[in-house]
Amino acid sequence: MRALISVSDKTGIVEFAKSLQELSYEIISTGGTYKLLKENGIDAVEISEVTKFPEMFEGRVKTLNPYIHGGILHRRDTPSHVDTAKEYGINGIDLVCVNLYPFKETIAKTDNFDEIIENIDIGGPAMVRSAAKNFQDVIIVTDICDYDLVIDRLKNGGNTVEFRRDMMIKAYEHTAMYDAMIANYMNSRFNNGFGNKQFIVGSKAFDTRYGENPHQKGALYEFDYFFTTNFKALKGEASFNNMTDINAAVKIAASFGEANAVCIVKHANPCGFAIKDSLIESYMYALKCDTLSAYGGVVAINGTLDEILANKINEIFVEVIVAANVTEEALKVFENKKRIKIFSQESRYLVLNNDLYGFKHIDGGFVYQQSDSIDEKEVANAKRQSKREANLNEMMDLEIAYKVAALTKSNCVVYVKDGAMVAIGMGMTSRVDAAKAAILKAKDMGIDISGSALASEAFFPFRDSIDAAASAGVKAIMEPGGSIRDDDVIKAADEHGMALYFTGIRHFLH
Repeated sequence: MRALISVSDKTGIVEFAKSLQELSYEIISTGGTYKLLKENGIDAVEISEVTKFPEMFEGRVKTLNPYIHGGILHRRDTPSHVDTAKEYGINGIDLVCVNLYPFKETIAKTDNFDEIIENIDIGGPAMVRSAAKNFQDVIIVTDICDYDLVIDRLKNGGNTVEFRRDMMIKAYEHTAMYDAMIANYMNSRFNNGFGNKQFIVGSKAFDTRYGENPHQKGALYEFDYFFTTNFKALKGEASFNNMTDINAAVKIAASFGEANAVCIVKHANPCGFAIKDSLIESYMYALKCDTLSAYGGVVAINGTLDEILANKINEIFVEVIVAANVTEEALKVFENKKRIKIFSQESRYLVLNNDLYGFKHIDGGFVYQQSDSIDEKEVANAKRQSKREANLNEMMDLEIAYKVAALTKSNCVVYVKDGAMVAIGMGMTSRVDAAKAAILKAKDMGIDISGSALASEAFFPFRDSIDAAASAGVKAIMEPGGSIRDDDVIKAADEHGMALYFTGIRHFLH
């Protein structure tokens, strides 16, 4: 039995090779891997002794050889293959352990194109694909986390065709992801990120109970192990719909740095938000915005869920709580609540991956774009259009309202008063309807929105929304501007003595 080992990430490789040697495998190796194995007392054979050729062209060619690929690829159950291998002195290779040049790490640390090119692996993917193709006879190992599993299977009679097939699938995922990363990088460098092909690659973090509905299967796939690192299930199992709601809530709550932000979401739409002096105060004010919708909703806490806050939340039924951190005492508050789900990022504040690109499935394909983001200077640099200038408190409320609006389904308007959202209209076909719906909802909830600040994620096309806001007592407005009737809107604001600011940037969310 022979094993070929050639790895870039050498974590655990010495122990793995020793275990293979104890199982009577002859070890073939290359370059730095060979040197490391020899230094640790492993009687490895250098690849050039097998290929009868030295490594060439500064290591660009070392494994692309019939003695290697023939040893991997020939079928042991096909007499003509066996005869050909014997005729040319090709000995079988029964296990291939390869991980690839660190292309991702290279592009993260340098912009030197020559260095980047040299970190595109050629021989590695070729060996992986060869071994995966011949999984009937060969074990392919590409993940350092599988070393113990492979040794256990070899020791205990578990080297079945089903096992080798599973490793084959994992190997093709590995090379596909590697090639996709290279193609995406080249398109990013030379085609502004929008080449003729676009590859979206995620790693499965976990299966969801089902998709949006029970008859649909679902799973969460992650970029850069974001959820594996930053999402811990403390109680319950996240569903497909939970994850979309959590995403909406966390994106809003995490958009305010280290502020005591609490966001309540229902069906991916915010129904409560506040920033106050403490998290418990923020939660109480966020809840006031729409206590009816908050029932069964998702609460995102930009800080620690402690026992006091847990007891307050426990006064109503919420389906999900996601917090930067959760204390043991807080968990105990909910231990008898079977339906609630609690998740933590195990950090001081909520964090985002801040993906550079986003996409949305449509029937027959997907649309792809640069991710939208709100520049921290966007609100600060907003230009005053009205005669009246907003005071400091109003500007703080405008910032909250504007950020929440930008992260909420269009058409959207948000009313904020004293650091808390007091009304919101979202997902409407008309911006006028959104403004009116928000006001009516606030009235139904008994909330006084006079003195509030109003923000819209896109321009107001007519002055009627300004007139309605003025009737409700709104004192300051922030919007992108850009309507052909901006002058009418500005005139309306001045007539009502309101402060009006244009940011110049639209934030549609569809």
